[in-house]
Amino acid sequence: MKKTMPTFFESIEKELIHSLSFPKLDVLESKELKRHRIAGLTRALALGNIEHIKTKIYFEDSTSKKMVETTIWGITDDKVILKKGAIIPINRIYYSQ
Repeated sequence: MKKTMPTFFESIEKELIHSLSFPKLDVLESKELKRHRIAGLTRALALGNIEHIKTKIYFEDSTSKKMVETTIWGITDDKVILKKGAIIPINRIYYSQ
């Protein structure tokens, strides 16, 4: 499956995520892409907890597309929890790798 994604994501440090504002609208429309997003996040969570491997999360806040490289510490029904309590709503994430 070919992933459709914007061509540029601004790199951001996880410590700045708490200052971002996130709209409620989902960045993905396709149910298939949403399933892939959850599968990728779940895989990244396992790799981070077992092997301490960082993942790149591509997401969008209220102003622009961003990317953070970090370890996922937890996933709830609607958000991803990063180190130092940073939170990204799942519906604002394009994908992780």
